[in-house]
Amino acid sequence: MINVGIDSGATLRYGRVVRLIDLQIIGTELAVRWDDKTETFVPLEILRRRCPCAACQGETDVMGQVHRGPDIPLTEESFRLVRVSPVGGYGLQPVWGDGHSTGIFSFDYLRRIDPQS
Repeated sequence: MINVGIDSGATLRYGRVVRLIDLQIIGTELAVRWDDKTETFVPLEILRRRCPCAACQGETDVMGQVHRGPDIPLTEESFRLVRVSPVGGYGLQPVWGDGHSTGIFSFDYLRRIDPQS
């Protein structure tokens, strides 16, 4: 289990600031507790597949065209979370078992990709 206690950081949610209180890896899910008494549970596989970095999602040029590199083959290690680091007061940066670490997940994005939302 990875347990990263974070008591800073915020995101806007319905016009108010929501703070991340606690973050844990429970089995194959990322569990996040927010100060508005809600929780977010995102399966690690979904988290990795929804990585927002340019290598995973592509990059949009000034003309609005998305440019993608070659597909990144995902293995079992791709879904194993090694650690999570806070980024400023707005997000998290996971490091995966295959070494991938360029995705920064804003707190708002984490809440949106929760399959239960």
